[in-house]
Amino acid sequence: MQNEIGCQTPCQGPNRKVGACILVLFILLIIIGFQNHF
Repeated sequence: MQNEIGCQTPCQGPNRKVGACILVLFILLIIIGFQNHF
C-alpha cells in the first residue's frame, strides 16, 4: 500500500529530487541525440 501511494505521488517527499534529476538527464539525452542527428 505504501509503495503504491509513493508511486502515485512522486512529487511529494524526497522522491521529488530524484524525479527532477531523472528529468534533467532525460532532457540532456534528448539534446545530445538531436546534436548527433544534425
